[in-house]
Amino acid sequence: MKILLTGATGYIAQRLLPVLLENGHQVVCCVRDISRFNHERYTAADLIVIEVNFLDEETLDRIPVDIDVAYYLIHSMSTSVGDFAKLEDVSARNFRSRIEQTNAAQVIYLSGITNNQQLSKHLNSRKNVEEILMSDKYGLTTLKAGIIIGSGSASFEIIRDLVEKLPMIIGPKWLNTKSQPIAIRNVLQYLLGVLKNQESYNNSYDIGGTKVLTYKEMLLRFAKVRGLKRVIWVVPVMTPRLSSYWLYFVTSTSYSLATHLVNSMKVEVICKENNLNELIGGIELIGYNKAIQLAFGKIEQNQVVSSWKDALTSSILVNGISPHIQVPKFGCFTDKRRYKITQSYEKVLQNIWSIGGTKGWYHANWLWEIRGYIDRLTGGVGLRRGRKNPLEISAGESLDFWRVLLANKSQKRLLLYAEMKLPGEAWLEFKIINNNELVQTATFRPLGIWGRIYWYSVLPFHGYIFKGMIRAIATNN
Repeated sequence: MKILLTGATGYIAQRLLPVLLENGHQVVCCVRDISRFNHERYTAADLIVIEVNFLDEETLDRIPVDIDVAYYLIHSMSTSVGDFAKLEDVSARNFRSRIEQTNAAQVIYLSGITNNQQLSKHLNSRKNVEEILMSDKYGLTTLKAGIIIGSGSASFEIIRDLVEKLPMIIGPKWLNTKSQPIAIRNVLQYLLGVLKNQESYNNSYDIGGTKVLTYKEMLLRFAKVRGLKRVIWVVPVMTPRLSSYWLYFVTSTSYSLATHLVNSMKVEVICKENNLNELIGGIELIGYNKAIQLAFGKIEQNQVVSSWKDALTSSILVNGISPHIQVPKFGCFTDKRRYKITQSYEKVLQNIWSIGGTKGWYHANWLWEIRGYIDRLTGGVGLRRGRKNPLEISAGESLDFWRVLLANKSQKRLLLYAEMKLPGEAWLEFKIINNNELVQTATFRPLGIWGRIYWYSVLPFHGYIFKGMIRAIATNN
């Protein structure tokens, strides 16, 4: 079967893609920026990757006509650019218009549970997208999930941050809101189970786990699974704005995402009964505690396939990472250093590929932490995003307050782009030349006079940090 997979670099699609390939399907992946797709992860001959932006109608004719089914997994809530609801509206209309011109018999859409009378902007947008996707040209199957629990999921990582960082939690009243969390494995089983199931056409189904829990109960259960003792007090006086700041400073979310999450967390997301399980042959639902254990099993084995933190949120990167791979030279300040490699270059390459996250930046980590804290105070991402895998990295992934533009081991080159708050743009590049020399280049393109003032004000720190960093990378065993 030939399947179109949209949002192929997103959290859900990266989990679904290998499942579809393992089941013998030919998959056409739609990505907005092809350089973000990790081609090395897949060797299947039945995989096609095309560059399509559903906000740009001119790119839609790249979608082949002979597809059988299309998955709609596009989400814009994490973006800081424009009104995400309007972006989702335009994207859904363009998608439907193009799919109606193909042979697709079914569209499968993963949405959110929208049973409440009053919905958040996020859930209203999800409901609106469902209505837009309805068509008499194909059958629409909508799966509506609440909180998704899995390694790298936004819900899992936020709960993890709160529980592991705060021994005592004084939280807002939405901690008493009820939800029905579902394990990522079950979500994937449902997404696969409804594939070409004609009884599911033009129907929507709520999907959830075994129990209805409040957010407070989820936090306490998480703590129990991790062997931690936590005390939680719920206060009724915390405003939505304070709640958003609370999430923003404690967890890895951006402020805009924290605001949308807080508004959604005030809405109960509980499943309505349906016959979906019987329809697709029965799925054994995974309990919340077990889902947490499975997630940590993946984390401990360094097998986290996808992470919500890798979503492109920067307004500068709205057009993808490709336009920034060519590092500019005109009008830029640079700090370029070279260091002779006296040990195995493979070890140096491994050091480069391990930079950031829990490993740190090899030298003056306390200064990096201060810079991350300042960035957080000014509304930036800070250092809390870390990295998905301690040893491997690929283009498009987040790395502390950087974005990976290029990670090519054969070229022995790693190129990072700064997503911190800056009066300009910054790149950091590591490259091994002739297997015996490490070249480290920091490039800054200032924006106006404030950019130039910034560069000269941090120059003394750069001299200390960059000198120590290249030496440590080249000599650290």
